[in-house]
Amino acid sequence: MACDSDVEIIEDPASTKMDLDADDDVMIIESMDVKLSQEEQLELNKKLAEKKKDEGNLAYTAKKYTQALELYSQAIGLCPQSATYYNNRSACLLMMGQHRQALQQAREAVRLDPKYVKGLLRIAKCQVILGDVAGSDSALKEAAALESHNPGIATERRNLDAVTRLSHELDLAWQKGDYRRALFCAERALTVATGSAQLRVRRAECLVLLGRYAEAQDIVQDMLRADSMNADALYVRGMCLYYQDDVDRALTHFQQVLRLAPDHQRARHVYKQAKSLKTKKDEGNMAFKKDKLQEALRLYTEALAIDPHNRSTNSKLFFNRATVQSRLNNNEQAVADCSQAIKLDSGYVKAYLRRAKCHMNTEEYEEAVRDYEKVCSMDRSQEHRRLLAEAKLELKKSKRKDYYKILDLSRTATTDEIKKAYRKQALVHHPDRHSNASPEQRKEQEHRFKEVGEAYSVLSDRNKRARYDTGQDLDDADGFSGADVDHSNIFQAFFGGQAPGGFRFNMGGQQPFDFGHGGGGGGFQYTFG
Repeated sequence: MACDSDVEIIEDPASTKMDLDADDDVMIIESMDVKLSQEEQLELNKKLAEKKKDEGNLAYTAKKYTQALELYSQAIGLCPQSATYYNNRSACLLMMGQHRQALQQAREAVRLDPKYVKGLLRIAKCQVILGDVAGSDSALKEAAALESHNPGIATERRNLDAVTRLSHELDLAWQKGDYRRALFCAERALTVATGSAQLRVRRAECLVLLGRYAEAQDIVQDMLRADSMNADALYVRGMCLYYQDDVDRALTHFQQVLRLAPDHQRARHVYKQAKSLKTKKDEGNMAFKKDKLQEALRLYTEALAIDPHNRSTNSKLFFNRATVQSRLNNNEQAVADCSQAIKLDSGYVKAYLRRAKCHMNTEEYEEAVRDYEKVCSMDRSQEHRRLLAEAKLELKKSKRKDYYKILDLSRTATTDEIKKAYRKQALVHHPDRHSNASPEQRKEQEHRFKEVGEAYSVLSDRNKRARYDTGQDLDDADGFSGADVDHSNIFQAFFGGQAPGGFRFNMGGQQPFDFGHGGGGGGFQYTFG
C-alpha cells in the first residue's frame, strides 16, 4: 500500500544542501575536542540528522529499504523529536511488509505532533492494511478535521470503503453457505488489506469448506511460523484435520485453541460437532459388529445429519450405512448410499465394489460392469479383474434367452424338475388353448410355446446345459439353433399325441401331425409360421 512518494523527500535537495565550507566546519568540529553549548549541539545534531534523512531518502527512492531504515534511525538518534523521521521510518517498514511496526512508528510521529496529517494518513494506511477498519476510519476523520481537502484522505478512504464493503459481502455469503463467493470476497479484500490476519483466516476457512485443504494448510502454516500460539491459525489447522477424517488430532487442536482463547466461538462449535460425530460413528460401528443392524442404521443416519460439510467422514458413513442396507437385502437403498459416498469421494474403491455387488444381486449387470471397470482403472488387482470378468459374463448371459425363467426354474433344477416344468408350461402356452384369442394373442402364445420347447431342448441336454450355464454361445456349438428344435416331437414324447380338444399342427413346413381323435369333431389343423 505504501509508495515512494509517502516519504518526505525534499523536492529541491540543492536548496538545502550545506555548502562545502559548512561541511568542512562540521568535520572540523567533529574532529576537535571542542566543547559546544547546548544550543550549538542541538543545531549541529539537526544538521547531521537532516543529512542522514537526505541519504535515507535517496536509499528509499532506490528501493534500498533496509539501508534507508538504518539512516532514518540514525537521524532519529540525533534528533528524536522529529515526527518526520518516524513517519519516514514507518514508510520503510511498510514497504518491508512489517505492518505493525510501521503502525507503531506512525503513531509515534503523531504523538510528537498531533496535527501531523501525513502521520495520521500513515496510521490510516497501516490500519486498513491490517484490516482494522474502525481504527483507519478514526484516523481519517482526524486528518479530515485538520486538512479536509488533502488528496491523500480520499485515496485512503477509497481503500477503506473497499475493504469494508468486501468484508460485509463476505459475511453475507458465509451466512448463505456460498463459500465460493465468500472466498472471492476474502481474496479481493486481501489485495488491499494485505496484512489482515483475520481475512487470511477467513480465506483459509473458505478453502477448507471447499475441500482445498492443502491451500488452507499453507496459509495457516505461514501464520504459525510467525506465531506458534496463534489461536485462529490453530483452529483452521484443526478444521483441516477434522474435514479429512482425522478427528482425534482435530479434537486436540480445538482443545488447544480453547485453552488459548476460551471465548473462541467457532472453535467451540466445531469441537462439539466433531466430538458428537465421532461418538455417533463409533456407536454405529459397535452396533454393526454386534449384528444390531437396525440400531446401526439409525446411528449412521443420525451421524450423517450432524455436519453436511464433512465430506470425508460422511462418505464413510454413507458406505457403512450401505453395508447395513446390503445385509438387510435392501439393495436399492444400498446402491443409493454407495452413490452418495462416491459423490463425496470419487476415489472410494470400497463404495464402487459394494455398489457393483448390489447391482449383481439385482441383475443390473451393465451397471455392475461399469463399476468394476472403474475399480480396475484405480486398482487393477487380480481379484478386481476376476470380478469384472464375472460381471461381463453375467451381462453376456443376460442378453440371451433365460431358459430357466421361461420354464420358471431355479438354476439348480434337476432333470425331473425340468420335465415337470416343461409339461406344465407347454400346456399353458399350447395354441389349442388360445384358439379363440385375437390373432396377436395367438401369435404371442405360439412364440412362447416354441420358447418352452427350445428351453427344454437345451436344459434337458447335459452338454448343452453346461455350455449354456458357462455363457458359451450355443448357436456356435455343434450347429445348434433354436429354430431347429422339433417342438412336435418334444410335445408328442410327453403327451403321446393326445391334446385337449385334439388338433393337427405343422411345425416349420413339416407334414401336419394329427393329435386329434381320429380327425373327428373338434380337431383342427394349426400351422406354426
